[in-house]
Amino acid sequence: MATQATAQGRLSFLRIAIALQTLTILLQAISAGLLLTTSYGETLHGIGARVMWAAALLYVLAAVLAWKPGGGSPRPIGQAAVFLVLASAQVALGIAGMTAVHVPLGVLMFGLSVLALARR
Repeated sequence: MATQATAQGRLSFLRIAIALQTLTILLQAISAGLLLTTSYGETLHGIGARVMWAAALLYVLAAVLAWKPGGGSPRPIGQAAVFLVLASAQVALGIAGMTAVHVPLGVLMFGLSVLALARR
């Protein structure tokens, strides 16, 4: 019974991590709009990029904890790793100013994150 409660806690930590990632990606879309219309938008978007990347890293940690000690499936680890790679690419593309790829990748990441959240 205690093992089941621990596994359930690990899975809810995974769900929280995915929800946090989804929220940070949504906030990045909002700050991108502010980037175009306000003087402080660039600062918010830059800070948000770091927070979004950290949320993707937290997702990887949560997936590992849900798998190894929690006894869950290793599948979310691969999904989380893909998000971390996408987040890293997104940051690099943003720094490089490649908006033609940066913006669609952000939309894709948001959709995939919502899908991952719906599956948990």
